[in-house]
Amino acid sequence: MNPRSTNWGSFKEDQRDRQGRSPGMVMKSEAGLELANGWVQQALVSAYENNYPLKPIIRGRQTLKWTKELESLRKEVRRLFNICRSDRNPHSWDLHREVQRTYRKEVRKASKGACRAFCSSIDDLPSSARLHRALSRDPKIKLGSLGTPSSRRKQSEGETLKLLLTTHFHNSGVKQDLAAPVAALLARRPDWRLATKVVTYRRVHWAVDSFAPNKSPGANGIFPALLQRAREIVIPHLVRIFLACLATGYVPAIWRQVKVVFIPKPGRDSYRGPRDYRPISLTSFILKTMERLLDTYLREEALALMPLHSNQHAYQAGKSVETALHQLVVE
Repeated sequence: MNPRSTNWGSFKEDQRDRQGRSPGMVMKSEAGLELANGWVQQALVSAYENNYPLKPIIRGRQTLKWTKELESLRKEVRRLFNICRSDRNPHSWDLHREVQRTYRKEVRKASKGACRAFCSSIDDLPSSARLHRALSRDPKIKLGSLGTPSSRRKQSEGETLKLLLTTHFHNSGVKQDLAAPVAALLARRPDWRLATKVVTYRRVHWAVDSFAPNKSPGANGIFPALLQRAREIVIPHLVRIFLACLATGYVPAIWRQVKVVFIPKPGRDSYRGPRDYRPISLTSFILKTMERLLDTYLREEALALMPLHSNQHAYQAGKSVETALHQLVVE
């Protein structure tokens, strides 16, 4: 799907109608939080699917701007071909091949010009990163059967995925029940006072708008544009959900579901082992919105009163593993 083709005006009206019919939910318990979060997410996804126009997939690519000169040369090549096929004159074929060479030369010239114009128009980091990924992508690299030093037989799709998971996520296993223990929630006293300091309408509005609109969604299928296009309708519901999550300390089960995509590492000689790929974890953007609220509160409130030590390199702007190693070696 291409979200840019969505009828956002109709989506917003549909969203207003769905959220207006939301049942009254008490979000002071695990069940209430799950119900409220599920209702908001289902309303967003359903409204998007109802207002996205279904279009046939057009395969192919347009690498140049088609001009009248190219169209004229193309017609001339076709016309000469039909003449040569009918009169069977060898001299006519020579003329046809000459015009065809001229046509191909002009097409290559136009393609190079279009490529140069496209590259020169890139002036920001995201566009440069997308161009770099497109140029470095090798169509021959596909995630298929992987091998290990102790195994030489061909693996099935399920075995390949299991090998990737056990390699990159140690001690991982299958768990069907994602719900938190009820006893642990009941033993914890909700802190609504602290939650109201972290979550405000203004901060949620800022956090929603801080994402790029068309980022890849997580397992729930919600990407930032769905929240941004109906922000005045969705944000009041998100504020209540975030307040309840922070006060009770409970994270809804669907937020804990992560979509993992394995992509090949560049510059490898072969891609037959699990270490030749790296995982990309796509989490819920609603959860990411709440994470940014917490990050802003920690940086602006908590760390303003109790700053981190100068030797602390994690969670500080401008510092990383490289700066920690440099400090260790130099000092």
